[in-house]
Amino acid sequence: MDIDLDYTALLVIDAIDAVPEGEDTVYANELSPEMAAFRANVAEVVELAHENGIPVLFCNDGHIEGLDQELELWGPHGIKGKTRIFPEIDVEDYDLVIPKRRYSAFFQTDLELTLSEIGADTLFVVGCDTNVCVLHTLADAFYRNFKTVVIEDATITFLGVGTQEGAIDMFGKCYGSEILSVEELKSALA
Repeated sequence: MDIDLDYTALLVIDAIDAVPEGEDTVYANELSPEMAAFRANVAEVVELAHENGIPVLFCNDGHIEGLDQELELWGPHGIKGKTRIFPEIDVEDYDLVIPKRRYSAFFQTDLELTLSEIGADTLFVVGCDTNVCVLHTLADAFYRNFKTVVIEDATITFLGVGTQEGAIDMFGKCYGSEILSVEELKSALA
């Protein structure tokens, strides 16, 4: 991996839980082993970014209840003010949050401006859903000439639209993304 970390940022896509009103916890049901592993991997990648001085940008759904088009397709989710970043993740005060109302973290947000201001030309990308929000964000990153590195085991597909493997294959073939595991990223940053 030949990447200059001074020009790199980490995008964390939709690593959020819905928070029921008046409750401090989101663990009404236990997490599946696959979801728990994914969340732990996202937290580890965020920690690696912090340790290596890589800016972390949380690109989270911030839908307006009763208004956003996406809610008509998928039902209520990611409602502004009713979510929080996975508690497994150590969020630092200097991390940035970019709310989004569509699949792509670039669509009508200030993500591109923010990346320009921090001088990033390469993006590490983690999050969910791999073949919806991650895919559309990567497409927009490609259109804007960003280099991308997808941390495969820190992404997950659960919406039933395509497959995890198909999305990962598309990232490499269509967007030129480098595909790494968390372990490979750790080795590359060592």
